[in-house]
Amino acid sequence: MTNKNSEEINLNYIKIDGYMLRRFVINGANKLAKNREYVNSLNVFPVPDGDTGTNMSMTAMAAAAEAEKLNSPNFSEVAQAVAKGALKGARGNSGVILSQIYRGIFKAAEGKAVITVPELADCFMGAMETAYKAVMKPKEGTILTIIKALAEKSAEVVFDNDDATIELIFSEMIAYANEMLDKTTDMLPQLKQAGVVDAGGRGLLYIIEGGFENIGVDSKLESADKTAKTQQTAAASSDEDIKFGYCTEFFVNPENGRTENKTELVEFLEEIGDSIVAVETEDLIKVHVHTNHPGKVLERALKIGPLENIKIENMRLQHTNLISFSEELKPEKYGFAAVAMGDGIADIFKEFGVNKIIKGGNTMNPSTEEILNAVERVNAETVFVLPNNKNIIMAAEQAAQICEKKKVIVIKTTSIPKGIGAMVGFINENSPEENTEAMTENMDAVIGGQITFAVKDTTIDGKVINEGDYLCLVEDKLTEVTKDLDEALEKLVDDMISRNEDTSLVCLYYGGDVTEEAANNELEKLQEKYPDIEFECRNGGQPLYYYIVSAE
Repeated sequence: MTNKNSEEINLNYIKIDGYMLRRFVINGANKLAKNREYVNSLNVFPVPDGDTGTNMSMTAMAAAAEAEKLNSPNFSEVAQAVAKGALKGARGNSGVILSQIYRGIFKAAEGKAVITVPELADCFMGAMETAYKAVMKPKEGTILTIIKALAEKSAEVVFDNDDATIELIFSEMIAYANEMLDKTTDMLPQLKQAGVVDAGGRGLLYIIEGGFENIGVDSKLESADKTAKTQQTAAASSDEDIKFGYCTEFFVNPENGRTENKTELVEFLEEIGDSIVAVETEDLIKVHVHTNHPGKVLERALKIGPLENIKIENMRLQHTNLISFSEELKPEKYGFAAVAMGDGIADIFKEFGVNKIIKGGNTMNPSTEEILNAVERVNAETVFVLPNNKNIIMAAEQAAQICEKKKVIVIKTTSIPKGIGAMVGFINENSPEENTEAMTENMDAVIGGQITFAVKDTTIDGKVINEGDYLCLVEDKLTEVTKDLDEALEKLVDDMISRNEDTSLVCLYYGGDVTEEAANNELEKLQEKYPDIEFECRNGGQPLYYYIVSAE
């Protein structure tokens, strides 16, 4: 094989170089991006946070962006770049597992300029082993089942065929993995009840299929998602490198024509800035851009619809301040970074001493790099991270592992109430170990509940759900389905109080779709019903969830 990135690939060839890997990763990411909404639709739970496809796609795009920058024939060099990009760009549990799959491939091929087909099988075995190790309690019927199928079939093909080719090994791997994907429906009760295959497994197969189908095509990352690679470039830069000085972030609620408007907005942003991210959720577009003209950005976005959560930061000033911060100010003993969405929720965490709020949550899981950047901006020797969402814990732990500048401790908070509870347990005079124990105990003593809406018709645990129904969740378990929001809140609180007869405090955090008057009316009803329990009501401002409730 000659070292030409545009050459046509002979699939009977038995060696793989960096050019082929680069093509494979980019084309795989592109195919997943095209199908990510379908992957999102496979999420079993009908709440508006079915974002497996989005998380995996953005992780794959971050990996492919690093590969795209490296035009090298060396397989190991490209694999290392891919693993690095995926590690920093990992979002959600599915994204973290995908990053570990890429990491396992690199580890198995480290130092090899070219790999043979048998060595490719070794790479998939390494990917499987690394992915399984990344999960505390591995479950079959998930993305792990599919990477195992790919690995086992690759080893079988190589064992049975001394002259196995690229075409043979990938054809058989993909066929077998698709068979196993169909079987995931019967491996987990949730999948069987919903009648779907595993979303993460389907996402992984889109990457493998897209990579193999177009392994001879020198493609580029698709423009709609190419901006995902900005996570890799927005982090560490010197003052001279900052071409665009204002980091501008906001949400826009499109009034019509969401997809077309997003595309036009991105085209406009590309003219006056860089580091662009435009990510769609159910009813919002999250926009991030570095520009010298934030006013023009906001003015253009207003043509699409109302704006929310606008944040503009002077990066040149920040960079100077950070340098001064590290040189002139002695670090504090402890600091905190918490994931939250909603200005009210963010303010509550700040009241408890959280230094850095990482915007995110359901439908918008922050990446490993975003968490790492937040941690590094906290001027403290030890930083506690509160993910406040079960799907963000793995990304937070990955950030903790790669942070070299300070000690990072992840408190495994799975909800906003548990995050607030953990902060209540913190005592500055205690050691890191004592605080970890106390914060975890306090977190465990809090029961968290939420009310959201169904995004599709389905049936879960015998409960018939119609699109638009109000859903009550306690510790992420569906407890009630109703047609009335007030009834939903009352049933949710009843359920939470019944779980602990010693409940003394219930806090209601109402979201952006609930008025203060409506929340206070419900508060009065609950106080009258439970006179011995203290109730509090705060404006959380969170999207998608009408109420977040804590009971302790």
